[in-house]
Amino acid sequence: MTKLKLHIKPIANKEEIPFDLLELADPSRSQINSYLNKGFCFIGCVESKTVGVLVLNKISSTVIEIKNIAVKDTEQGKGFGKALLKYSEKISQELGFEKLIIGTGNSSIGQLALYQKEGFEIDRIEKNFFLNNYTKPIFENGIQCKHMVILEKKL
Repeated sequence: MTKLKLHIKPIANKEEIPFDLLELADPSRSQINSYLNKGFCFIGCVESKTVGVLVLNKISSTVIEIKNIAVKDTEQGKGFGKALLKYSEKISQELGFEKLIIGTGNSSIGQLALYQKEGFEIDRIEKNFFLNNYTKPIFENGIQCKHMVILEKKL
């Protein structure tokens, strides 16, 4: 069986923004729009099909944050999320950043496992982040998403 290669590239123009993928990781279109305007957006493609998305935002001269990272449901479990994560590290280092951070919900069990396996360490928890910033309750894995778990990795 041939392993499919993920090709990652910056989004060429605003019309190509894959909101369907971005909304897999963040159900709020207004939240997505707020960080898309300030960040770098990349898409991951297999052959000519978009299967993943990544948004990075500069926090300071030394810190950059993964604001959104998502892989199409049907393409999960194939290593594309890990490839996007590794790409975020590579591009962040090339841009001169020293630390990469990512936040995820307390209910995002798979993501918490992946990030820690890839060398991210839990830094802090922002209590009630999702309760205070989203109008509708979010549930994953039978757990209400209430708190933002912030992880970091030195580059």
